[in-house]
Amino acid sequence: MPFEADLAHALDRTTDSLEPDLTTLLSGAVERGRSRRRRRNAGVIAGVGGACAVIVAAGLVLPGVLAGTRSAGSDIEPAALAMPRSAVTDTQMIEAVEMMFPGARFSQASGQSNNPSDPSAGLVANGAVLVDDGHGPALVGVSALRLKLPLRDGDGLSCDQKKSARAAGDTCTVSELPSGAALPGGAVVMSEQNAAKHPAGADIARRWTVTVTLKSTGAQLQLVQWNSTGGGSGADTPKPTRATPPLSEQQAVAALTGAVWAPVLDAVG
Repeated sequence: MPFEADLAHALDRTTDSLEPDLTTLLSGAVERGRSRRRRRNAGVIAGVGGACAVIVAAGLVLPGVLAGTRSAGSDIEPAALAMPRSAVTDTQMIEAVEMMFPGARFSQASGQSNNPSDPSAGLVANGAVLVDDGHGPALVGVSALRLKLPLRDGDGLSCDQKKSARAAGDTCTVSELPSGAALPGGAVVMSEQNAAKHPAGADIARRWTVTVTLKSTGAQLQLVQWNSTGGGSGADTPKPTRATPPLSEQQAVAALTGAVWAPVLDAVG
């Protein structure tokens, strides 16, 4: 089945590892100049259009399209978005994802640009690729957007809204990063682990989601990693290709707050 078709069937969104000093590796990747969001109603997200398929596949948040709406039967209110300050292209997003994994092989890249001139559908940029770092292929995607200030307990900021929907074995934690030169005002970090279907077992794929939101601007990056070639539902759910995601939670936070993603955070916020 073509990659785009796989994406359309995927779930709603968000230690095999690289070298420990991920920040150094990422900085080196930037210097070398290498080229190249989650409502639990996947049907609503997929219905937005083919351009959003990559978001559904990686399980990325898409509150921009859903802002001001509420899925039938859902008790989760979508977060309000602000217009990105400047454009981020699909190519830029895909290249940034790839730079997170120096030395890995990539395939089946897909992405979406944001469009600050189109407030109806241009608020989210995203990129996703299949990453093979030698431990098995894994679908990895990142979305970039900006929440309206002041920040409230919206998507990527609080686990409380998801308690009723969380199945056994799924986890969600929230922490904060202190203010510093790289993160003026500090940031909120939400980390989640979810099984593709329940009851979960060793043969069920999982996704790991790390969302970083800057307090000062509302700029938000969300990284979703599968331990499989993607999401899915029912018989279409891919089997795990590895036990863990390519990046640990600590490595994921370091990546999202490091040199690779700094230009995207600046453009969005």
